[in-house]
Amino acid sequence: MNKTKKKMLGIPYFAWSAIFIVVPLCMVFYYGLTDAGGAFTLENILSIASPEHSKALWLALLLSLAATVICLLLAYPLAMILNGKKKNQHSFIVLIFILPMWMNFLLRTLAWQTLLEKTGVINSILSFWGLPSLNIINTPYAIILGMVYNFLPFMVLPIYNALSKIDPDVIHAARDLGADSVQVFLRITLPLTLPGIISGITMVFIPALTTFVISNLLGGSKILLIGNVVEQEFTQAANWHLGSGLSIVLMLFILVNMVISAVFDREGEGSVL
Repeated sequence: MNKTKKKMLGIPYFAWSAIFIVVPLCMVFYYGLTDAGGAFTLENILSIASPEHSKALWLALLLSLAATVICLLLAYPLAMILNGKKKNQHSFIVLIFILPMWMNFLLRTLAWQTLLEKTGVINSILSFWGLPSLNIINTPYAIILGMVYNFLPFMVLPIYNALSKIDPDVIHAARDLGADSVQVFLRITLPLTLPGIISGITMVFIPALTTFVISNLLGGSKILLIGNVVEQEFTQAANWHLGSGLSIVLMLFILVNMVISAVFDREGEGSVL
């Protein structure tokens, strides 16, 4: 196949990228950097410093950071357990683990709303056994729980992929040289899986920071994150300029995470592909 034919095969991809990626991004930057009259302004971006917007941003950062840490603490041991299984066993377990991801994101979150609400499944079971009910719905804890449940697979898979690439002979050599389990983990396993950890943190932190569905459903629209503010500016206030300006601020966080990921994972070792 000559180069001309190869370029022709790439036309649909480039057209798709231009229509659904480049054009929307250009629109976001246009609206974010202009006012209602079309004049250039930075007011939309600087509005992130206003009390209501900065509060929503810091709360989103706090909750997404908490969810990311919890995902990391849960995912690393699970990835090590999966890596220690035989090939046919861990393939089945990984399939079962990612199976909920095939279900619609909104439906998964609605399921947790049904479980956690005051008259939901969990409180009904607790009431049946005479135990005190859990008042977790419409709280930051419910939002963190929803984040962890929805984004945990994105932390497990990169770490598992990095673990699977470690040569077992390296571990055996370290043990032959007298290293105990703690030393092997701290000096070999952890450094070699750092690209997977960074990739997992990026894949969890960014969607958690920008989410608005989880906070709407599990927070009862009482807890506003920066994603909720942006969504409301577009859908309720119809202020595309302010919504786009706040979106640009979120893009900066995404770019920072992409740079960090590129620095620590230059060879793509933490990639799930």
